[in-house]
Amino acid sequence: MPYEIDPNTGTSYVFLMQIMAKRTLLEFWDKYPDAEQPLRTWRQTTELAAWETPADVKSYYGHASIFANNRVCFNIAGNKYRLIVKIEYKFSIVYIRFVGTHVEYDAVDAETV
Repeated sequence: MPYEIDPNTGTSYVFLMQIMAKRTLLEFWDKYPDAEQPLRTWRQTTELAAWETPADVKSYYGHASIFANNRVCFNIAGNKYRLIVKIEYKFSIVYIRFVGTHVEYDAVDAETV
Protein backbone atom coordinates (compact mmCIF):
# COMPACT_ATOMS: atom_id res chain seq x y z
CA MET A 1 0.00 0.00 0.00
CA PRO A 2 1.25 3.49 -0.72
CA TYR A 3 2.21 5.51 2.31
CA GLU A 4 3.65 8.87 3.25
CA ILE A 5 5.43 10.19 6.30
CA ASP A 6 4.43 13.64 7.56
CA PRO A 7 7.72 15.59 7.71
CA ASN A 8 6.45 17.72 10.61
CA THR A 9 5.28 14.95 12.92
CA GLY A 10 6.93 11.80 11.58
CA THR A 11 3.52 10.13 11.49
CA SER A 12 3.01 7.59 8.68
CA TYR A 13 -0.20 7.49 6.70
CA VAL A 14 -1.33 4.54 4.62
CA PHE A 15 -3.30 5.53 1.54
CA LEU A 16 -6.23 3.32 0.73
CA MET A 17 -6.92 5.05 -2.61
CA GLN A 18 -4.05 5.95 -4.88
CA ILE A 19 -4.44 9.15 -6.92
CA MET A 20 -2.84 9.33 -10.35
CA ALA A 21 -1.91 12.62 -12.03
CA LYS A 22 -1.69 14.74 -8.87
CA ARG A 23 0.41 17.15 -10.92
CA THR A 24 -2.83 18.20 -12.66
CA LEU A 25 -4.11 19.47 -9.31
CA LEU A 26 -0.88 21.35 -8.59
CA GLU A 27 -0.92 23.04 -11.98
CA PHE A 28 -4.56 24.01 -11.53
CA TRP A 29 -4.12 25.61 -8.12
CA ASP A 30 -1.07 27.48 -9.37
CA LYS A 31 -3.43 29.11 -11.86
CA TYR A 32 -6.37 29.41 -9.41
CA PRO A 33 -4.90 29.82 -5.88
CA ASP A 34 -8.32 29.79 -4.21
CA ALA A 35 -8.68 26.16 -5.36
CA GLU A 36 -5.55 24.98 -3.53
CA GLN A 37 -6.96 24.30 -0.07
CA PRO A 38 -10.20 22.66 -1.30
CA LEU A 39 -8.21 20.44 -3.69
CA ARG A 40 -5.69 19.55 -0.97
CA THR A 41 -8.59 18.61 1.31
CA TRP A 42 -10.18 16.52 -1.45
CA ARG A 43 -6.85 14.79 -2.10
CA GLN A 44 -6.23 13.99 1.57
CA THR A 45 -9.77 12.73 2.09
CA THR A 46 -9.65 10.61 -1.05
CA GLU A 47 -6.31 9.02 -0.21
CA LEU A 48 -7.74 7.86 3.12
CA ALA A 49 -11.01 6.60 1.61
CA ALA A 50 -11.89 2.96 0.99
CA TRP A 51 -14.28 3.34 -1.93
CA GLU A 52 -15.48 0.09 -3.44
CA THR A 53 -18.58 1.40 -5.24
CA PRO A 54 -20.07 4.68 -6.45
CA ALA A 55 -22.42 4.49 -3.45
CA ASP A 56 -19.37 4.68 -1.16
CA VAL A 57 -18.31 7.93 -2.87
CA LYS A 58 -21.84 9.36 -2.55
CA SER A 59 -22.00 8.44 1.13
CA TYR A 60 -19.09 10.79 1.80
CA TYR A 61 -19.54 13.34 -0.98
CA GLY A 62 -23.30 13.69 -1.24
CA HIS A 63 -23.05 16.35 -3.96
CA ALA A 64 -20.77 14.28 -6.18
CA SER A 65 -22.25 13.38 -9.55
CA ILE A 66 -21.86 9.78 -10.67
CA PHE A 67 -21.50 9.20 -14.42
CA ALA A 68 -21.02 6.20 -16.69
CA ASN A 69 -17.58 4.67 -17.19
CA ASN A 70 -16.71 5.02 -13.48
CA ARG A 71 -16.52 8.80 -13.74
CA VAL A 72 -17.31 11.01 -10.74
CA CYS A 73 -17.57 14.80 -10.72
CA PHE A 74 -16.82 16.69 -7.50
CA ASN A 75 -17.74 20.29 -6.76
CA ILE A 76 -14.66 22.17 -5.57
CA ALA A 77 -14.46 25.48 -3.67
CA GLY A 78 -18.17 25.89 -3.11
CA ASN A 79 -19.01 24.63 -6.62
CA LYS A 80 -16.74 27.23 -8.25
CA TYR A 81 -14.67 24.50 -9.92
CA ARG A 82 -15.27 20.95 -11.07
CA LEU A 83 -13.06 17.90 -10.73
CA ILE A 84 -13.74 14.77 -12.79
CA VAL A 85 -12.05 11.51 -11.91
CA LYS A 86 -12.20 7.95 -13.14
CA ILE A 87 -12.18 5.42 -10.32
CA GLU A 88 -10.96 1.87 -10.74
CA TYR A 89 -12.67 0.50 -7.64
CA LYS A 90 -11.14 -2.97 -7.96
CA PHE A 91 -7.61 -1.56 -7.77
CA SER A 92 -8.32 1.46 -5.49
CA ILE A 93 -6.99 3.92 -8.06
CA VAL A 94 -8.38 7.37 -8.78
CA TYR A 95 -7.34 8.95 -12.08
CA ILE A 96 -7.64 12.73 -12.40
CA ARG A 97 -9.31 13.28 -15.76
CA PHE A 98 -10.26 16.97 -15.60
CA VAL A 99 -10.19 19.95 -13.27
CA GLY A 100 -11.51 23.30 -14.38
CA THR A 101 -13.97 26.15 -14.12
CA HIS A 102 -17.67 25.74 -14.85
CA VAL A 103 -17.19 27.22 -18.32
CA GLU A 104 -14.44 24.70 -19.06
CA TYR A 105 -16.54 21.89 -17.55
CA ASP A 106 -19.43 22.73 -19.87
CA ALA A 107 -17.14 22.04 -22.84
CA VAL A 108 -16.25 18.45 -21.85
CA ASP A 109 -18.15 15.18 -21.73
CA ALA A 110 -17.83 13.90 -18.17
CA GLU A 111 -18.45 10.31 -19.27
CA THR A 112 -15.55 10.20 -21.73
CA VAL A 113 -12.97 12.73 -20.59
